[in-house]
Amino acid sequence: MTRIFSGIKPTGHLTLGNYLGALRRWVEVDQHQADALFSVVDLHALTVEHDPARVRRLSRQAATMMLAAGLDPELCTVFVQSHVDEHARLSYLLECTATDGELRRMIQYKEKAAQAKAAGQSVRLSLLTYPALMAADILAYGTDEVPVGDDQTQHVELTRDLAVRFNQRYGHTFTVPKATHPPVAARVMDLQDPTSKMGKSHDSGAGIVYLLDEADQVRKKIMRAVTDSGHEVEYDREERPGVANLLEVLAACSGGNPIDLAGVYESYGALKKDTAEAVVELLRPVKKRHAELAADPGYVDEVLRKGAERARGMARPRVDAAYAAIGLLPG
Repeated sequence: MTRIFSGIKPTGHLTLGNYLGALRRWVEVDQHQADALFSVVDLHALTVEHDPARVRRLSRQAATMMLAAGLDPELCTVFVQSHVDEHARLSYLLECTATDGELRRMIQYKEKAAQAKAAGQSVRLSLLTYPALMAADILAYGTDEVPVGDDQTQHVELTRDLAVRFNQRYGHTFTVPKATHPPVAARVMDLQDPTSKMGKSHDSGAGIVYLLDEADQVRKKIMRAVTDSGHEVEYDREERPGVANLLEVLAACSGGNPIDLAGVYESYGALKKDTAEAVVELLRPVKKRHAELAADPGYVDEVLRKGAERARGMARPRVDAAYAAIGLLPG
């Protein structure tokens, strides 16, 4: 079977964008069609200023939410990145394979470094080197495919380059993965700024639907969503991003087509109302299952323990081989 790896970074509460853009496909497609590993990539949350207690809390919440969404530990491997030492072990070898220039060209490094400087914060070295850790996440498992959004394609390209370079210098060790761009039900945008992606670590939550929001909160946020000048409901991502965002969300929830749905509505108010109800109904079973799992932390702990054990078994032989290939004495 094709092996895939994907992860969620615990830097904020999971959003409707996370669910429609990734989680739902993991549940409905990937865990059934591939040898799939899904990780809470908590080490990546340490590249910027953070509260340790919050990282722990969000890591548990993300794992619980992944299970609540429908990931089945009998079908896939669910684990926390820091529970598998091979990620950090391999990361250093890939830092020794990457160049300074490659890492400084990363768009996310440029953006986040600029944000940190603007906030008067120092830029952590790990912000520069974390693409090597991301490459380790992928290469440790002999991953064939990495389902990513457009904003992560550059990291997978670097991973491919590092795998090829390592193999050429030290002997064939790694599978060279490829990025896949699964059809996303909706690239969910911020309800208050429909030109920006709905991000879980955004400063203001007014335009973000979190998976654990109460139904009334969901309705209020969607009813207050920014729309566009004019009153006709048309699907035009460039000229009318606010309305297009609502139509895409409604289509993703209902299985419809945003262009067809545009012809159904004569007012923004009716579109917002139906979109809000569709989102509330979509998230209802997920929230219910999350509450059940949150009340049974022992079960979640056991899933993560077994998942880490399985992941370790997959990763260790390959990482050991990489250590030998690069010239390190066996322990």
